[in-house]
Amino acid sequence: MISYGHYIGGKQVAGTSGRFAEVFQPMDGSVRGKVALASKAEMSAAVANAKAAQPAWGATNPQRRARVLMKFLELAAKANDELADILAREHGKTVADAKGDIQRGIEVIEYCIGAPQMMKGEFTEGAGPGIDIYSMRQPLGVVAGITPFNFPAMIPLWKAGPAIAAGNAFILKPSERDPGVPMRLAELFLEAGLPPGIFNVVNGDKEAVDAILDDPDIKAIGFVGSTPIAEYIYGRGCSNGKRVQCFGGAKNHMVIMPDADMDQAVDALIGAGYGSAGERCMAISVAVPVGEKTANELVKRLVPRVESLRIGPSTDSSADFGPVVTAAAAAKIKDYVDIGVKEGAKLVVDGRGFTMQGYEKGFYVGGCLFDHVTPDMRIYKEEIFGPVLSVVRAKDYEEGLRLCNDHEYGNGVAIFTRDGDAARDFAAKVQVGMVGVNVPIPVPLAYYTFGGWKRSSFGDLNQHGPDAFRFYTKTKTITSRWPSGIKDGASFVIPTMG
Repeated sequence: MISYGHYIGGKQVAGTSGRFAEVFQPMDGSVRGKVALASKAEMSAAVANAKAAQPAWGATNPQRRARVLMKFLELAAKANDELADILAREHGKTVADAKGDIQRGIEVIEYCIGAPQMMKGEFTEGAGPGIDIYSMRQPLGVVAGITPFNFPAMIPLWKAGPAIAAGNAFILKPSERDPGVPMRLAELFLEAGLPPGIFNVVNGDKEAVDAILDDPDIKAIGFVGSTPIAEYIYGRGCSNGKRVQCFGGAKNHMVIMPDADMDQAVDALIGAGYGSAGERCMAISVAVPVGEKTANELVKRLVPRVESLRIGPSTDSSADFGPVVTAAAAAKIKDYVDIGVKEGAKLVVDGRGFTMQGYEKGFYVGGCLFDHVTPDMRIYKEEIFGPVLSVVRAKDYEEGLRLCNDHEYGNGVAIFTRDGDAARDFAAKVQVGMVGVNVPIPVPLAYYTFGGWKRSSFGDLNQHGPDAFRFYTKTKTITSRWPSGIKDGASFVIPTMG
């Protein structure tokens, strides 16, 4: 039985609140360990520790900070198998998928090694008579990240990497469902040379979240999770004068045009819809075939592929996907399938009854496929976050585009077509933050920014890429003139350069 406390000031500390949550192993339903749930006092102590450590780190030049990240990359590579095993056991995704989770986080750390370039300001000589103007980027101080269960390596690294590279101290409040990887990352950062107190992990639930939102020493908060919680964190954090970026739910569409390569489109839907048991904010959960002929062909090809999906324990290298994270999550997904049936959608593949031989207590849901889903149905409107794909038939391209634009979420979208004009028009007109053209999961690479639109995102700046350094720094602009014998006398007019 593993017991997780917190990681504060460069060491693991036991929780003192007396409150704990169970950490499950989804593939067999067993209890893997317990995790401490921090009190407000414990969070305050962690913040105070970070606040004391930050000035020296912020004063360290960016190149030296980058060297620590370079060493972290070396250590993380050596620990890759260990991290993937922990992640798979606590989340439920396959080991191969867990390694992808880790890799996408590592790529952001690689980008953050460019901190010396990203922290550069601007300079204008001779902006006025004897006047120079320049700007500098400076760290905010103590910042925090509140991250979800579905990417326990990637999202913490997306948040922590730019924050640390920019000279801040970072407080991570990961999901209490799978805390093992964040705790191990903290150890690797310390081993890489990060000073104690700069990367801290405080495990907890809503009490810890509220403590972050209300602590005056935390200057910025990054969050990824559901839209209702994103709205709550954004509203409360902003009202307390913090800089906040929140990323919420999604209902990602994939439009399949009549001229699309159908083999490619089906492969894309199977991987993007059912990978990681659908527990991805960028999962494709809605297929939009254009025209009845396209729809009929698509469903005909999808059915045998969904029926033959290989579902297995997280340690099975031949499995397409594993269990979902908790028994409650599995029950919720099955409830949504029940709702879809009652609403009149055609359930052409039913995975509700799936059980894994030898793992009967695991949290498994088989692949489900709905056809003839309509926009008024709950299974279309709401994020299911499971291995459920809905087919919504569009009579033409304009209707397919309108479906994407009218949905309240605007995280990711894709179009599959051989027509460059259609693809270009779609990319220009679709009201969604991340667009794929013959790419089913359009997650940008680390040097571009990641973020959705509408009720998928709250705040002005996105994750990773240049936006991350903008979010975790403040800009100071200096207008400078040195005495040179010029005597202008007092002026009571606002200065201009005219």
